Amino acid sequence: MDDRKVEKLADLGRLQQNANAGGGRSPAPVESWNPPYCGDIGLKILRDGTWLYQGSPIGRPALVKLFAGVLRKDEDGRTYLVTPAEKVDVDVEDAPLLAVEMEVKGSGAEQQLVFRTNVDDVVACGPDHPLRFAEQPPGGGFKPYVLVRGRLEALLTRALVHDLVALAVDEPHESIPATGIWSGGAFFPLSPGLAGPSAP
Repeated sequence: MDDRKVEKLADLGRLQQNANAGGGRSPAPVESWNPPYCGDIGLKILRDGTWLYQGSPIGRPALVKLFAGVLRKDEDGRTYLVTPAEKVDVDVEDAPLLAVEMEVKGSGAEQQLVFRTNVDDVVACGPDHPLRFAEQPPGGGFKPYVLVRGRLEALLTRALVHDLVALAVDEPHESIPATGIWSGGAFFPLSPGLAGPSAP
């Protein structure tokens, strides 16, 4: 094995060790950590949820879950992997997480949506974990995201988008007729141009 490969594996092993030192079970209290910034070591999350290190997929689900548990998106809009000892860049193509499963409880204004992510976060959608809808290029429809923690969002998979649209209802939103989704006592309009959630 050449020296560069050994160095890359050492970087990944060090990150794993530091992430484990931060609690070992996701999610960690990354918002309270302020380690030194250590640059870009080649971590990337593709839009399908695949994690890459130096261009190669990270094939160990347990390692991906560990790293996902120490992700943080800062006010500068950049996403970082943060441990008590270091902070490194993570290049994110779309969202750092995917919502892969949805449970629907109740109906109408009493409806509650619960999402599970690809790294097993469980999120009850509502005012603290709102839905956001972003327009895709002309003719591409919209993409829904749910806030998981901090500033980290999960993009709903295509299969869940179809299920979500089936739950849409028409309601007045800030005196304007709107189509949207109820969850956790809040109404989330599908149109990105409308303001955030409203309560009944």
